[in-house]
Amino acid sequence: LSDISFTARPGQVTAIIGGTGSGKSTLPRLLLRFYDIDRGSILVDGVDIRSLRQADLRAMIGYVPQQAILFSGSIRDNILFGREKGDNEVAQAAEIAQATEFISKTQAGFATAIAQGGQNLSGGQKQRLAIARALVHRPKIYVFDECFSALDFKTDARLRAALKEETASATVIIIAQRVSTIKDADQIIVLEKGRITGIGTHEELLATNDVYREIVSSQLTEEEIA
Repeated sequence: LSDISFTARPGQVTAIIGGTGSGKSTLPRLLLRFYDIDRGSILVDGVDIRSLRQADLRAMIGYVPQQAILFSGSIRDNILFGREKGDNEVAQAAEIAQATEFISKTQAGFATAIAQGGQNLSGGQKQRLAIARALVHRPKIYVFDECFSALDFKTDARLRAALKEETASATVIIIAQRVSTIKDADQIIVLEKGRITGIGTHEELLATNDVYREIVSSQLTEEEIA
């Protein structure tokens, strides 16, 4: 990454899109301090994240990776991830994450056992549980790192609509390759080869950014683009 500068604000959705090797998945790893930047700074509420304890920083962030990490235990335990929350909060998080329907079809509902790594669940089911886990935590910042990729388009749309209300006061960052997932974001950041080539809304970037137009035209029909 080089010359990266942008602000993600509370109450807004910031989307990051780019092709393979563009650097888009490096950004959340830097925010979570999986490793540190060698120059510049990343600020949360005006505070350099390097001055925060990692545990405190990560408590502020609900991070959902593309590959959901599940452990052997119940669905409820996997959503809670060691946190103390009531059944209503767990159920609400699952509802927003569009997980209620498949959970209700299991033999024991939220008490249903999950195999190590979620081997008895589909990719989309695992992703929805990982999203519910982030939601039940109610963090200040949500980072969804290509975690909608295994969802069908209808589930993706329903989930994003439900998320919009639930995360209205939070800072939301969505990293995605699918244009339909991010086209309604307040700002879209286009990355190519580790650099920002454009920042704007879907409409603004369609009018001004060649990289974004190429991504969009490869995925959407002319009617969908219009």
